[in-house]
Amino acid sequence: MSDLLKLSEDLFLSGKVRLLQPVEGYRAATDPVFLAASIPAKAGQKVLDVGCGVGAATFCLAARVPGVTVCGLDIQDDLIRIGEKNCQLNHMADRVRLVQADLTNRPMDPEPNSFDHVMANPPFYEAGSGHRPPNEIKARAHMEEDSCLQDWVDYMLRMTKPKGTVTFINRSERLEETLAALNGRLGELILYPIWSMNPTGMQRRGAKRFLLQGRKAIKTPMKISGGLVVHEDNGDYSPIAAGILKNGDGLDLKQ
Repeated sequence: MSDLLKLSEDLFLSGKVRLLQPVEGYRAATDPVFLAASIPAKAGQKVLDVGCGVGAATFCLAARVPGVTVCGLDIQDDLIRIGEKNCQLNHMADRVRLVQADLTNRPMDPEPNSFDHVMANPPFYEAGSGHRPPNEIKARAHMEEDSCLQDWVDYMLRMTKPKGTVTFINRSERLEETLAALNGRLGELILYPIWSMNPTGMQRRGAKRFLLQGRKAIKTPMKISGGLVVHEDNGDYSPIAAGILKNGDGLDLKQ
């Protein structure tokens, strides 16, 4: 890890998770917490966090579900090294393992077809779209450079056991591309919109994020769920969002 990389220590789930992360560059906010909350994992199951960064979703899930084991994979060595420090900081070295690897190389560690649940927060932007952030860590987290969305989908499906779940969180602009990349390869798909504010209010803004979850080797139609409103009109977190972000509650995408 670069000696020049300054870190902050931030608290998630009202202090249940302590997270070291770079002061500059990509910094975890609500997306990985919502992603972790949506995983229907149980004690004794194995979860893979693809593009785990420093482990925000990994550690939030491990804190919520005692007895689950989580493997995180990321291409950035600096982030994996910070994540390993977070393992010690959260006393989870017995249940969390982090691996530095490029998913496009089809690595055999971790082992394919061995996870009950696979989750990811892929890069928001396609290669060449928009302005590339000057910070290298942030750029590689937000922009597709080493792999495209299809690569992420292919790798995630490869790692999932039959009938296991695959879950994405991403910008709404990438929903069509995500569904095209899946191309009928997951069943029981649930589309769960995430609105920043009440969509029925005067401004009537569309959902900026979505969660998409399905099961491998299952064939049933896609359903659109009621979704989540993150903030009340006064700016406070909604009761469901507060329960997830502060208490570590789970999120049932079927409701």
